[in-house]
Amino acid sequence: MSAGAIARASAVVFVAAMLQVVIVSSLLIGGGAPDLLLVVVVALGLVRGSVAGAVFGFLGGLVVDMVTLETLGISSLLLTLAGFWAGRYAETTGRDRRVAPIVAVGSITVLAALFGLVLHYLLGDEVVVRHALVTALLPAFVLNVILAVPVYALVRAIVGEGARVEPTADVEVAL
Repeated sequence: MSAGAIARASAVVFVAAMLQVVIVSSLLIGGGAPDLLLVVVVALGLVRGSVAGAVFGFLGGLVVDMVTLETLGISSLLLTLAGFWAGRYAETTGRDRRVAPIVAVGSITVLAALFGLVLHYLLGDEVVVRHALVTALLPAFVLNVILAVPVYALVRAIVGEGARVEPTADVEVAL
């Protein structure tokens, strides 16, 4: 990535993180809130690949963790994995598909919620599975999927399209 693309992507992630913390997280619709930062990180992973998705996911999660004063590293870990998963999906199968943002955001929303619950449980936090999975996840899933295409188009316009990666050829093992 060029220095300009890195600066633009950093600005997009910072603005998305601040909007998520200040405004979007308090917009409860149907019992759940959209996760704008997750959608932006997934879009960056789709546009720029797994390494860039993981790096910007970590940075966005770090901003959220520092602003909200929650346990440092939880959001960073979740968003790092989300950006990496989205980038790997784009690098392996999904880059040229029109439904790639919808599929990636939908599946990563569910995976991040499940992994977040497990992580909070392992850290000894009180976890209410019924509320997290039934009441909050379904509206968040729907809202994130609705945001997927416009946010993907906006991120792609601001950051620019990454270099095309050719699928890897079959690997032969020489004995």
